[in-house]
Amino acid sequence: MKKLRIAILGQGRSGRNIHGAFFLSEANTFCEVVAVVEPDDYRREKAAREFGCDTYTDHTEIFGRKDIDLVVNATFSQMHYPITKDLLEHGFNVLSEKPFGRSYYECMDLIRTAKKHGVLVAAFQQTIITPAFLNVKRIIESGKLGKVHQINIKYSGFARRWDWQTLQSKCAGGLYNTGPHPIGQALALIDWDETARVAFSSLKRILTSGDGDDYAKLIITAKDRPTIDIEVISADAYAGDYVFKIYGSKGTLMSTNTNYKLKYIEDFSVYPERPVVEGFLAKANGDPAYCSEKLNFTEEESTIEGTSFDLAVYDFYKMLHDAILEGKPLTVTPEMAAQTVRIIEACHAENPLSVEFD
Repeated sequence: MKKLRIAILGQGRSGRNIHGAFFLSEANTFCEVVAVVEPDDYRREKAAREFGCDTYTDHTEIFGRKDIDLVVNATFSQMHYPITKDLLEHGFNVLSEKPFGRSYYECMDLIRTAKKHGVLVAAFQQTIITPAFLNVKRIIESGKLGKVHQINIKYSGFARRWDWQTLQSKCAGGLYNTGPHPIGQALALIDWDETARVAFSSLKRILTSGDGDDYAKLIITAKDRPTIDIEVISADAYAGDYVFKIYGSKGTLMSTNTNYKLKYIEDFSVYPERPVVEGFLAKANGDPAYCSEKLNFTEEESTIEGTSFDLAVYDFYKMLHDAILEGKPLTVTPEMAAQTVRIIEACHAENPLSVEFD
């Protein structure tokens, strides 16, 4: 199999610990890092040793190289749009870390730029194909839950940050940083319905040391679709009970990223189909009675193998390999990432926070 030749921009947590970690893993048999761009001397020199590749201090230094199949843009979030656009205009295929852009306009501009120059652009939203999410999607599509009426997705915890991911000037805060994951998953569960809109949103600062949000609550609705309830909160000390909770007409699914529980009624035909309106419910002696019946539930419970940092990363890069070298279509498209940013942008427009830091 021909290998996909990669250049990585940035050796921070994402560029090194997610993308770089996969490229150095035994699972990777189809990608090869040929260049790393990193302004920090220590990180750049370490990358040269680990990957055995060329290194640079600025992304413009790779212009003119013809042996790079894909550039991974793992720079600071506010740099995703301008650097990705610059690379696309110079003929490179680009994978941008999330967020894909600060606004829906920026995202669509990158898509237009890629088409104009005949190259590929993608956004790294691998949680759309993570094992836990795909399991949720499979169960919904099986019909076991009946008609789904509400989808809850919670990416919360109890932690305080004090790095650049707390700053609005860096296109950061919880919703831009973490939000693309649950929002992308939610939109995927309603088939990327273009009527989806933010019916309610609230952004706040609770524990953060910066000026970006670390509390985000939003409700998304779309015509004839389930109500979607999303939380991205840094002050939830009891957040571990679920990531996904799906309410259907026949039962409920509750799932973390490592296990799930499902409880549903297989056969409703044995229960009354209509309310009693001709009289009242009575006991054998004629006294008033309350509705009472035993519902026969079927229960399932199991663990989930693989995470968004191993199997999902593998599948994402295999998708990119096949798209760039074999011409196959992307299953996680940049248009999907643009839709997630559209929702994030709407929440920020409804909840402007004061800017405290440059």
